[in-house]
Amino acid sequence: MTFGLVPFQTEAAAAERHPHAAAPTGLLHGHRPIPIRAVSLDIDDTLIDFTSTARQALCDLIGRDDMWSRWQRTTDEHVARVVAGDLSYEDMHTARTKAFFADLGALLDDDLVADLERQRNTRLRATWRLYDDTLPCLDWLHAAGVKLAAVTNASGSHQRGKLERLGIDRFFDTVVIAGELGVAKPDPVIFHTACARLGVPVEAALHVGDLLEADAIGARDAGLHGVWLDRSLTGRHGLRAYAGVHVIESLADLPELLVTEYRTPDLSAAPAPISGAAGLWANISSRHYGR
Repeated sequence: MTFGLVPFQTEAAAAERHPHAAAPTGLLHGHRPIPIRAVSLDIDDTLIDFTSTARQALCDLIGRDDMWSRWQRTTDEHVARVVAGDLSYEDMHTARTKAFFADLGALLDDDLVADLERQRNTRLRATWRLYDDTLPCLDWLHAAGVKLAAVTNASGSHQRGKLERLGIDRFFDTVVIAGELGVAKPDPVIFHTACARLGVPVEAALHVGDLLEADAIGARDAGLHGVWLDRSLTGRHGLRAYAGVHVIESLADLPELLVTEYRTPDLSAAPAPISGAAGLWANISSRHYGR
């Protein structure tokens, strides 16, 4: 079976095979699709439904659900200190939790804070989950021969442990972690590091993440192709242009974006799908050529 991917067909060849199908957008008006050899992906709230599980773990700990935004602000402040080298990752969680409770007017001793953090972390680890579109998308990218990087602003080995625990670490050629590198998205260095480790030029790489500024625009400004994963668009259809980046509402939309707007590596040398993505391949082929 020949899938509707690369080597990317010319407009004439596509018309000869499927005379009644509309030409792919990437082939209109003599446009030559840009080859994409590598894709980097954010981890939390892109591949893994982190926010909902973290919010529930905090709610279980303190018995209320209206403190999440304050918790996020405190966390961001402490993660920034880790990235800057002012605070060790080992001390960050307890320092953050102590500061959070102090902001609520509760001055807790270190032992109690450490115990509360252990409770929260236990709840969190027990409820991590992948989004339903994560495995099919990773399988498709792997089968397409695309090199993969995970790029995250989180810090510490827990991110690698999270990928391993959820069974997706095997997909990635490299994992780039802000806390280990000393810079965070949208700094171009973190994106350039991912490209260097994958051995691809920035113009042949595409980055996907749930944050418009840090992920999509940051990648674009670093010379990569930026894609904003805006899951709040659920129920709408099609791609929108936004600040020079592509916008998708699901990782299920990424293969079609790569097929219609870009060009992926030659499938003849591509590895087999890891988790059985043949159905997704056929779906993308059908949607691309209007079968």
